Amino acid sequence: MKKKILLLGSGELGKEFAIAAQRLGQHVLAADRYPDAPAMQVAHEHHVLDMLDGTALDRLVERYRPDIIVPEIEAIRTERLYEYELSGIRVVPSARAANFTMNRKAIRDLAAQKLGLKTARYAYASDLSGLQTAVREIGLPCVVKPLMSSSGKGQSVIRSEDDIAAAWSAAAKGRGDTTEVIVEEFIPFESEITLLTVTQLNGETLFCAPIGHRQAKGDYQESWQPHPMTPASLAEAQEMARRITAELGGAGLWGVEFFLTRDGVVFSELSPRPHDTGMVTLAGTQDLNEFELHLRAILGLPICEGAELRRCGASAVVLSEVESESPSVTGLEQALSIPRTEVRI
Repeated sequence: MKKKILLLGSGELGKEFAIAAQRLGQHVLAADRYPDAPAMQVAHEHHVLDMLDGTALDRLVERYRPDIIVPEIEAIRTERLYEYELSGIRVVPSARAANFTMNRKAIRDLAAQKLGLKTARYAYASDLSGLQTAVREIGLPCVVKPLMSSSGKGQSVIRSEDDIAAAWSAAAKGRGDTTEVIVEEFIPFESEITLLTVTQLNGETLFCAPIGHRQAKGDYQESWQPHPMTPASLAEAQEMARRITAELGGAGLWGVEFFLTRDGVVFSELSPRPHDTGMVTLAGTQDLNEFELHLRAILGLPICEGAELRRCGASAVVLSEVESESPSVTGLEQALSIPRTEVRI
């Protein structure tokens, strides 16, 4: 059952997925916009292209004719994925999922209006004047996000009307090829979680233990598993995750994010792929980490009890504050002197 898997996006998460795929004998082609990307370093083949160039993407697919396409990032000409799916290529989890989740407007309207999930109140704006109107409608404080971005890029909090112009400028730097933003009610959450959700080709939807996480300046900082939740709150989150992943369709692992508040669970957003916060599963918190779960779901292989919690764990990322072509790492000996600690560079 060896498959040719085309990985669109070859960052650190893609690298871990490529390793998992190689261990089960799959053929991996890693593609990204720059050479020597992390997943390219461990893939069988690699290709450099601008994935927002639909014609270049078509040529890549035609040249390699993969069995499965696995998007690892949002910055892809995702409407092309529908055509590839119609031609018989599996898109993970589905072309519909990839298209909806790359656009905050599409996924928020689906969650709030069609499925009736509990979300923050929100409005849209396509210029500075519209942003001012939306802010007045939603109220202060509020959060402004580009419709098409990831990892918090272009996101900011408006606490007074003096912040509106700066928020519009920040969004402009992170929104790619769209000129619209979403303005969200600021949720006074007690904590936020990622619920890794696995939809299978043949089998019921599975849920990993909830992962608590902390972000700063739009970047993932640390996560821990499990995060404490009441049985009622966990059941509520699982049901919301089940409904929205079923609506989008397909098989694979999803990172579904929620705010935990005094008034219950609030849906935030989701990614149809392994999640930064889920890197805590590399600490052996489960029999199968999030990348292995993603792969098994894609290939239709048994997962058995692989998603069940085995032990507590936590992970943290060290981010460089400067750009460098020749980074160096210090403190490795001290870090590894702590029992049950792993370091991945």
